[in-house]
Amino acid sequence: MDFLFQVGDKVVYPMHGAGVIEAIEEKEILGEKQQYYIIKMPIGNMKLLVPMEKASNVGIRLVVDMLTLENTLLIFHDRELEKLLPWNQRYRINMDKIRTGDIQEGAEVVCDLMRMNETKRLNTSEKRMLDNAKDILISELALVKGFTENQAIDFLNEEVYN
Repeated sequence: MDFLFQVGDKVVYPMHGAGVIEAIEEKEILGEKQQYYIIKMPIGNMKLLVPMEKASNVGIRLVVDMLTLENTLLIFHDRELEKLLPWNQRYRINMDKIRTGDIQEGAEVVCDLMRMNETKRLNTSEKRMLDNAKDILISELALVKGFTENQAIDFLNEEVYN
């Protein structure tokens, strides 16, 4: 069986955030033996078990390199706020972006919702979405830059508001 990822790889699991593959283990769950990636999520101190054969289907990818991260963060300086769609349409579009697991798409959601929140209060669903998208971005930022969670939060706030 060939492994998509190795122990020690820093990966992003869409909708959950970034973590490190801590181990590859065979586990028997519901009577079925499978190989699993054990991913330690530093933020939230959680461990995920992902069946190896499903890893590519769920969109797990390696964290981005430093250059890609730097280019992604430019969005907070260059992006114009698009015309406002009805909130339910906006929510669907943003959820689809987050589901891709793509750092650029996730950063767009964070940027747009943060800017929108400055001019008009977000509803509860969009506030939760913003928090989730920010957590995912912060987790990848922390792993790429070698930051703690708090350093990553401070760094992102610096990017957004300067």
